[in-house]
Amino acid sequence: MPLFDSVFLVDDDPINNLINRRLLGKVGISDRILEFLSGEEALNALGKQPAEHTLLILLDINMPVMNGWEFLDKYQMVFPNRKDKILILSSSIDFQDRQKAKEYAIVEGFIEKPLNLEILRDFFQD
Repeated sequence: MPLFDSVFLVDDDPINNLINRRLLGKVGISDRILEFLSGEEALNALGKQPAEHTLLILLDINMPVMNGWEFLDKYQMVFPNRKDKILILSSSIDFQDRQKAKEYAIVEGFIEKPLNLEILRDFFQD
């Protein structure tokens, strides 16, 4: 049985989204995986999701226009009562990014790219 009503992949790289979609499909944590090339697109789509739905959001932090930190700030303002799980998925190896992620109570983890099955299973094992 899926753990999430939907998974949002928020990354400006369509190749990363394609690979991550396939990996997530193998783990079976959701039957609905949506890809967004910008934080703004994801926030707009999030506003159309029923409040009772639980989402997993895999968020890149290095994106043009609206980066991941800006996404998180806006998410907290616009959706203060949602119970989604947000994981940062980034190529950043900067210690300061990991520390900054811990400042957001809504962020439940920081995963370095590339995503793989072992990492996913570690996060979502029964």
